[in-house]
Amino acid sequence: MRATAPGTRVVVRSRIVSGFTDTLGELRSCDGTVAVIDTRGGPAQVVVAHVVAMRIVPPPPPRRSQRVPPG
Repeated sequence: MRATAPGTRVVVRSRIVSGFTDTLGELRSCDGTVAVIDTRGGPAQVVVAHVVAMRIVPPPPPRRSQRVPPG
């Protein structure tokens, strides 16, 4: 994870008390202890020791334009 460049879009699976959780977003930083990932809901901190898997993912698809009602 430390070798991944900041700004790379990743999904990280980590252990939590009740099982596992996934965090999706752009990697902001990783100091070897904590990784900060910019998610849609804001920055998330993930403890590197709890990470069980990480994958680089492609950018999100472009957003659809808003529908305009007819008439």
